[in-house]
Amino acid sequence: MARHRHAERALAALCFAESSFIPALPEVMLLPMILAERAKAWRYAAICTVSSVIGGVAGYLIGYFLFEAVGEPILNLYGMSGDFEQIAGKYNEYGWLMVLIGGGITPIPYKVITIASGLTQLDFVTFVAASIVARGVRFFLPCALLYKFGPQAKRLMDTRLNQVFWVSLVLVVLGFVAAPYLFKG
Repeated sequence: MARHRHAERALAALCFAESSFIPALPEVMLLPMILAERAKAWRYAAICTVSSVIGGVAGYLIGYFLFEAVGEPILNLYGMSGDFEQIAGKYNEYGWLMVLIGGGITPIPYKVITIASGLTQLDFVTFVAASIVARGVRFFLPCALLYKFGPQAKRLMDTRLNQVFWVSLVLVVLGFVAAPYLFKG
């Protein structure tokens, strides 16, 4: 799929969905795409960042308008159903930091952050600004590393793909496990 003519659209759709409602790891598609065409690394990072932030806005809107119908079942999946009412004020005080750190650096599912931000009505401009920075770091940093160390990274992926997959999977699982504790009041 990395060289397919619709690869960029598929990457954008994956990043959008990962940010708003499904558990996924966009890097599984992004990294092979960069290794296949290193000259497009910055383009791919921009596609990921923009589509992820748009997906984050969708998650925000789910939390804001559709929490009971859509957001609560998603949060139940992460074991976080009843905690938000008691921490809305605290979340809004530090919500920008949660979006910045949780949305870009930690393996905590970004969709949990987006839905929580909408549910607690975190300032929308603050949410979007922090999301742009967080998701930009998340996608531009690996793109920069693969752009710089492409051939070495390709050799590593070719010889250690299984280990890279398992490490990535462990990080995602840790994010799911950590998410309920993130919002304990």
